[in-house]
Amino acid sequence: MALLSMRKARGCWSFIRAFHKEPEPAPAPQVSEHTQLNWILTCMVRLPRLQHLHQWKAKTAKQKHDGTVGLLTYPVLQAADVLSYKSTHVPVGEDQIQHMELVQDLAQGFNKKYGEFFPVPKSILTSMKKVKSLRDPSSKMSKSDPDKLATIRITDSPEEIVQKFRKAVTDFTSEVTYEPASREGVSNMVSIHAAVTGLTTEEVVRRSTGIDTARYKLVVADAVIEKFAPIKNEIEKLKMDKAYLEKVLQAGSAKAKELAYPVLQEVKKLVGIL
Repeated sequence: MALLSMRKARGCWSFIRAFHKEPEPAPAPQVSEHTQLNWILTCMVRLPRLQHLHQWKAKTAKQKHDGTVGLLTYPVLQAADVLSYKSTHVPVGEDQIQHMELVQDLAQGFNKKYGEFFPVPKSILTSMKKVKSLRDPSSKMSKSDPDKLATIRITDSPEEIVQKFRKAVTDFTSEVTYEPASREGVSNMVSIHAAVTGLTTEEVVRRSTGIDTARYKLVVADAVIEKFAPIKNEIEKLKMDKAYLEKVLQAGSAKAKELAYPVLQEVKKLVGIL
């Protein structure tokens, strides 16, 4: 399991480094302080609070209500990831707002019981709050979706991206408009197009006048391919240099531990473990 975790970490880190070019390595997730703080925070949250979270309900429904304790308590681990560094602002998608509310509640609950210690972090929402599934625009795009045509991956080939957009669900009206309430599929195309080009949805719609939705889906596919190309190339280059990724992971872990260790020690003193 440890070796599998390390291989996954290397893969994830190649993606992160492809986006982030700063010379100073960012904190890596291989830090035991996260799980230790996770246990302390888990002791402070009631079972119904976790059971009422939307993602728990949605995922256990898909698993025929056979969800695990690990899945149930995962949002608490997310809270530990944030609070281990006394973070003040966290960039999240719309689907993570509930989990951020849990982080805030745990920080406030800890402060109320043990004195002011954790900042109460604020959510930073991106301009595109949620990317919708290409096959079911009423739900979010997810890497775990069993329908492989529903999700665009950065590592997809141009041919795969074109195929997925060709198969994307829209409607029987050919005009390109942005009406999320009544035309979810086409509006999802417009949102994706705006996100990868930096244009507003209004500008995207204006530029798409006279293009039917079938042609427009290919326009969006081309824009996504163009946006992903340099990132994909950088990922492939990084994946070839495993020694470099190992070095960055180790440096990141050391830096993360340096930051998280004193926070956890103080938490242990406050709760009476030390």
